Amino acid sequence: MVYNSREKIKTLPVETIDTDDLVCMDLLADQVPLRVDLAYARDDNTLFGERIYRTDAKLYLHLHLADVVEQAAILAREHHGLTLVLYDGLRTVEAQQRMLETQKVKDHPHWVDAVPRLLSRPGEGGHPRGMAVDVSLLDPDGRALDMGTVFDFLAEKPDAPYNPAHREHPQSEAVKQNRKILNSVMLEGARLAGQRLLPLPQEWWDYRLPGDIIRRYLPLSERDLPPEMCLLQPLSQ
Repeated sequence: MVYNSREKIKTLPVETIDTDDLVCMDLLADQVPLRVDLAYARDDNTLFGERIYRTDAKLYLHLHLADVVEQAAILAREHHGLTLVLYDGLRTVEAQQRMLETQKVKDHPHWVDAVPRLLSRPGEGGHPRGMAVDVSLLDPDGRALDMGTVFDFLAEKPDAPYNPAHREHPQSEAVKQNRKILNSVMLEGARLAGQRLLPLPQEWWDYRLPGDIIRRYLPLSERDLPPEMCLLQPLSQ
């Protein structure tokens, strides 16, 4: 189901996310046809050029978004013979702050200052609530489909004419078809899971629960998580 951005946003109380409502997608990948490739736990991630998360970090999603991803992964395999790959999900507030402290972001302040922002400030958005996921598709040989850009490409300007990652930026027919498949399985997965889903316009890889849901909840800090779920080094170490 496509999120209607014109929907009236209601004022809702701020709630705390229970860690029991976070699903480890690495474990789910043992049961459904999806792959987890947590990009920011690697030194060679293309956006920051340095590792953000601990090397053994896992990818977590809020259970409502996890249901969407599970359905989408099944659709991708059964209807297209493709594998849904997950690059990022939950980012704690501290992980977001660490991203802003990298030299790459300091060299590109417009990523944070642009409207709309290409990189959220700590506590903002769906990622620190486990309610946003970065995804793509792999072919039967495990190679990433051509989506026009790498999944974490950030442009000089967020608008469609200047941003090749934007969903409305002109692309080749092959790229359009690949993005169409990804969009169709994610939106149909949301319908099957009984959830609304927002494909972020500026980033073809980003899908999230709509803003009226996200704004109900406080962002998650490393201190809110048990040590084994922390993205950075456990606080006890």
